[in-house]
Amino acid sequence: MALPIPRDLMTLDEWDALPEDNSAHYELQEGVLVVSPKPARRHQLAVTRLASQMERQLPVDWDAVPDFEVVVQREGPATVRAPDLVVVRAGGPEVRVEAGEVLLAVEIISPGSRKIDTRMKPFEYSEAGIPHYWVVDLDPPAASITVYGLGAPGDGYVESQTAVGELVVPEPFGMRIDIAALVTRRDGS
Repeated sequence: MALPIPRDLMTLDEWDALPEDNSAHYELQEGVLVVSPKPARRHQLAVTRLASQMERQLPVDWDAVPDFEVVVQREGPATVRAPDLVVVRAGGPEVRVEAGEVLLAVEIISPGSRKIDTRMKPFEYSEAGIPHYWVVDLDPPAASITVYGLGAPGDGYVESQTAVGELVVPEPFGMRIDIAALVTRRDGS
Protein backbone atom coordinates (compact mmCIF):
# COMPACT_ATOMS: atom_id res chain seq x y z
CA MET A 1 0.00 0.00 0.00
CA ALA A 2 1.41 3.38 -0.93
CA LEU A 3 1.39 5.95 1.83
CA PRO A 4 0.13 9.47 1.20
CA ILE A 5 2.98 11.94 0.90
CA PRO A 6 2.67 14.50 3.69
CA ARG A 7 2.84 18.10 2.50
CA ASP A 8 3.48 19.61 5.95
CA LEU A 9 5.37 18.61 9.07
CA MET A 10 3.57 15.74 10.71
CA THR A 11 2.34 15.70 14.28
CA LEU A 12 2.43 12.63 16.49
CA ASP A 13 -1.33 12.23 15.95
CA GLU A 14 -0.85 12.27 12.16
CA TRP A 15 1.99 9.74 12.55
CA ASP A 16 -0.37 7.49 14.51
CA ALA A 17 -3.03 7.82 11.79
CA LEU A 18 -0.76 6.48 9.02
CA PRO A 19 -1.87 3.11 7.66
CA GLU A 20 0.20 0.10 8.64
CA ASP A 21 2.87 -0.65 6.04
CA ASN A 22 5.57 -3.27 6.55
CA SER A 23 7.24 -2.76 3.18
CA ALA A 24 9.80 -0.25 4.52
CA HIS A 25 11.26 1.17 7.75
CA TYR A 26 9.56 4.41 8.89
CA GLU A 27 10.64 7.05 11.38
CA LEU A 28 9.54 10.61 12.04
CA GLN A 29 12.37 13.16 12.17
CA GLU A 30 11.31 16.61 13.34
CA GLY A 31 7.93 16.14 11.69
CA VAL A 32 9.36 14.74 8.44
CA LEU A 33 8.45 11.21 7.42
CA VAL A 34 11.69 9.28 6.81
CA VAL A 35 11.43 6.11 4.76
CA SER A 36 14.31 3.67 4.35
CA PRO A 37 14.58 0.13 2.99
CA LYS A 38 13.87 -2.74 5.34
CA PRO A 39 17.13 -4.04 6.83
CA ALA A 40 18.90 -6.88 5.05
CA ARG A 41 19.15 -10.44 6.37
CA ARG A 42 22.62 -10.02 7.94
CA HIS A 43 21.39 -6.97 9.86
CA GLN A 44 18.27 -8.76 11.10
CA LEU A 45 20.25 -11.84 12.16
CA ALA A 46 22.62 -9.60 14.14
CA VAL A 47 19.66 -7.91 15.89
CA THR A 48 18.15 -11.28 16.79
CA ARG A 49 21.45 -12.70 18.02
CA LEU A 50 22.28 -9.59 20.07
CA ALA A 51 18.81 -9.52 21.64
CA SER A 52 19.15 -13.20 22.53
CA GLN A 53 22.52 -12.68 24.21
CA MET A 54 21.25 -9.66 26.11
CA GLU A 55 18.00 -11.29 27.24
CA ARG A 56 19.96 -14.08 28.97
CA GLN A 57 21.91 -11.49 30.99
CA LEU A 58 19.38 -8.78 31.80
CA PRO A 59 17.67 -8.66 35.19
CA VAL A 60 14.16 -10.15 34.97
CA ASP A 61 12.49 -6.75 35.19
CA TRP A 62 14.14 -5.54 31.94
CA ASP A 63 13.55 -6.55 28.30
CA ALA A 64 15.58 -6.21 25.10
CA VAL A 65 13.01 -5.26 22.44
CA PRO A 66 13.89 -5.05 18.73
CA ASP A 67 12.56 -2.34 16.38
CA PHE A 68 10.43 -0.59 19.01
CA GLU A 69 9.20 2.98 18.59
CA VAL A 70 10.68 5.63 20.87
CA VAL A 71 9.25 9.13 21.10
CA VAL A 72 12.43 11.17 21.16
CA GLN A 73 10.62 14.50 20.94
CA ARG A 74 6.87 14.83 21.38
CA GLU A 75 6.35 18.44 20.27
CA GLY A 76 7.92 21.11 18.16
CA PRO A 77 7.88 19.05 15.78
CA ALA A 78 7.75 15.39 16.77
CA THR A 79 10.55 12.85 16.37
CA VAL A 80 9.87 9.11 16.60
CA ARG A 81 12.75 6.68 16.13
CA ALA A 82 12.73 2.88 16.01
CA PRO A 83 16.16 1.77 17.25
CA ASP A 84 17.24 -1.70 16.23
CA LEU A 85 17.10 -2.70 19.89
CA VAL A 86 16.07 -0.98 23.12
CA VAL A 87 16.34 -2.05 26.74
CA VAL A 88 13.19 -1.06 28.62
CA ARG A 89 11.38 -2.15 31.77
CA ALA A 90 9.43 -5.38 31.41
CA GLY A 91 5.66 -4.99 31.29
CA GLY A 92 5.79 -1.47 29.86
CA PRO A 93 3.80 0.04 26.98
CA GLU A 94 2.99 -2.25 24.06
CA VAL A 95 3.21 0.23 21.16
CA ARG A 96 5.98 2.72 21.94
CA VAL A 97 7.86 4.32 24.80
CA GLU A 98 8.98 7.80 25.67
CA ALA A 99 12.76 8.29 25.44
CA GLY A 100 12.94 8.68 29.23
CA GLU A 101 11.83 5.04 29.59
CA VAL A 102 14.73 3.70 27.49
CA LEU A 103 17.83 2.58 29.38
CA LEU A 104 19.85 1.57 26.29
CA ALA A 105 19.32 2.18 22.57
CA VAL A 106 21.25 0.11 20.01
CA GLU A 107 21.64 0.90 16.32
CA ILE A 108 23.20 -1.50 13.84
CA ILE A 109 24.73 0.36 10.92
CA SER A 110 23.14 -0.48 7.56
CA PRO A 111 24.21 0.70 4.13
CA GLY A 112 23.11 4.33 3.99
CA SER A 113 22.68 4.76 7.76
CA ARG A 114 26.27 5.33 8.97
CA LYS A 115 26.04 9.13 9.37
CA ILE A 116 22.56 8.95 10.88
CA ASP A 117 23.57 6.23 13.39
CA THR A 118 26.92 7.80 14.33
CA ARG A 119 26.03 11.51 14.28
CA MET A 120 22.35 12.37 14.26
CA LYS A 121 20.88 9.65 16.47
CA PRO A 122 23.51 9.99 19.21
CA PHE A 123 22.70 13.70 19.38
CA GLU A 124 18.94 13.07 19.48
CA TYR A 125 19.15 10.22 21.98
CA SER A 126 21.50 12.05 24.34
CA GLU A 127 19.36 15.22 24.19
CA ALA A 128 16.34 13.06 25.05
CA GLY A 129 18.19 11.61 28.07
CA ILE A 130 18.69 7.99 26.98
CA PRO A 131 21.60 7.05 29.29
CA HIS A 132 23.34 4.43 27.12
CA TYR A 133 23.85 4.06 23.38
CA TRP A 134 25.62 1.32 21.41
CA VAL A 135 26.53 1.37 17.73
CA VAL A 136 27.12 -2.00 16.10
CA ASP A 137 29.22 -2.01 12.92
CA LEU A 138 29.11 -5.30 11.01
CA ASP A 139 31.50 -4.21 8.26
CA PRO A 140 34.98 -5.73 7.82
CA PRO A 141 37.67 -6.03 8.92
CA ALA A 142 35.77 -7.17 12.05
CA ALA A 143 32.37 -6.52 13.56
CA SER A 144 32.54 -4.05 16.45
CA ILE A 145 30.40 -2.39 19.09
CA THR A 146 31.06 1.17 20.24
CA VAL A 147 29.66 1.99 23.66
CA TYR A 148 28.55 5.48 24.72
CA GLY A 149 27.21 6.88 27.97
CA LEU A 150 25.86 10.28 28.87
CA GLY A 151 28.56 12.74 29.89
CA ALA A 152 28.14 15.89 31.93
CA PRO A 153 24.89 17.79 31.27
CA GLY A 154 25.03 19.34 27.82
CA ASP A 155 28.04 17.27 26.73
CA GLY A 156 26.07 14.50 25.00
CA TYR A 157 27.50 11.03 24.82
CA VAL A 158 31.04 10.08 25.75
CA GLU A 159 32.58 7.02 24.12
CA SER A 160 33.77 4.50 26.69
CA GLN A 161 35.04 1.73 24.38
CA THR A 162 34.99 0.12 20.98
CA ALA A 163 35.23 -3.65 21.15
CA VAL A 164 35.80 -6.42 18.62
CA GLY A 165 35.52 -10.11 19.41
CA GLU A 166 33.91 -9.62 22.80
CA LEU A 167 32.27 -6.71 24.58
CA VAL A 168 32.29 -6.63 28.37
CA VAL A 169 30.37 -3.81 30.07
CA PRO A 170 29.62 -3.06 33.70
CA GLU A 171 26.61 -0.86 32.86
CA PRO A 172 23.77 -0.44 32.41
CA PHE A 173 24.09 -4.04 33.62
CA GLY A 174 27.07 -6.34 33.64
CA MET A 175 26.99 -8.04 30.25
CA ARG A 176 29.35 -10.02 28.05
CA ILE A 177 28.53 -9.95 24.31
CA ASP A 178 30.13 -12.33 21.80
CA ILE A 179 30.41 -9.88 18.90
CA ALA A 180 31.73 -12.48 16.46
CA ALA A 181 28.55 -14.53 17.04
CA LEU A 182 26.50 -11.65 15.63
CA VAL A 183 27.91 -12.31 12.14
CA THR A 184 29.04 -15.94 12.30
CA ARG A 185 26.77 -18.76 11.24
CA ARG A 186 25.84 -21.34 13.86
CA ASP A 187 28.13 -23.85 12.15
CA GLY A 188 31.06 -21.45 12.75
CA SER A 189 31.51 -20.29 9.17
